[in-house]
Amino acid sequence: MKLVVVAGIPGSGSTTVLTKALEDLDYLHINYGDVMLEIAKKDGLVDDRDAMRKLAPQVQKEIQKNAAKSIKERSKQSNIIVDTHCTIKTPKGFLPGLPKWVLDELQPDMFVLLEADGDEILMRRIKDTTRIRDMEKLMDIKLHQEMNRAASMAYAVLTGATVNIIKNHDNKLEESVEEMINTLK
Repeated sequence: MKLVVVAGIPGSGSTTVLTKALEDLDYLHINYGDVMLEIAKKDGLVDDRDAMRKLAPQVQKEIQKNAAKSIKERSKQSNIIVDTHCTIKTPKGFLPGLPKWVLDELQPDMFVLLEADGDEILMRRIKDTTRIRDMEKLMDIKLHQEMNRAASMAYAVLTGATVNIIKNHDNKLEESVEEMINTLK
């Protein structure tokens, strides 16, 4: 069985590309944030996903750990795609999305980063009325993607996994999906 982590900053289109690619692949799609949200809601800590990044870092760490245990259990039965973020921007700085204790539990085979140009991400965020996002400047978006690259390579060093970067530019969804399918086969 394979366990693959797919990540991208909010607005990169990682979930969109992944959902479309999974139509042709035999993987169970698990959104790490959804698992974390289920745990945080059950514990009465938040009402919605956007409030989670504002929790104290120690609380977020405990939620991450519990989510990793839940996902690892599911990975014993089928190929798993973990849809997540390499880093989470919090008011106190960047928090690793997959710290060592999570990686030790998951032991992924591969990391796939989805990226887009900063201006594409900015416009996607502005158009997305389904989420409440903090406004960021273009340079903040670029920094976040750079932090994701650095984090994913550090994660690969800790796990022996590979890292692949797929570009998801506007009006090129099918190309991104095809590259994702070829990467995961």
